[in-house]
Amino acid sequence: VQLQASGGGSVQAGGSLRLSCAASGRIFSSATMGWFRQAPGKEREFAAATSWAGGRVDYADSVKGRFTVSRDNAKNTIYLQMGSLKPEDTAVYYCVAGWGAAGTKAHEYAYWGQGTQVTVSS
Repeated sequence: VQLQASGGGSVQAGGSLRLSCAASGRIFSSATMGWFRQAPGKEREFAAATSWAGGRVDYADSVKGRFTVSRDNAKNTIYLQMGSLKPEDTAVYYCVAGWGAAGTKAHEYAYWGQGTQVTVSS
């Protein structure tokens, strides 16, 4: 499986961005796909995830209520709609895929995209 993320950019605080991640290869119905992020000088952290079959989504507390993760199975694509962005959301965002009910730990995801930069200015 290869993951290609896009949609990053620069935005002012309070603004919105939508990230996309297109997956090539077969995505099993039991898979979990999602997003991690890494800010400068900080460790990589979980942001959001969704089960590929639907019915389960998870969010980090820091993004809950502002970010929405969704999927389009027909296009093999997941999205991260980010709203009410804050400067602390500035990070490289990575699209990830894991088999089974992956959670919030990086080691649970076997496949990682190349990352897309999101910069939020105050």
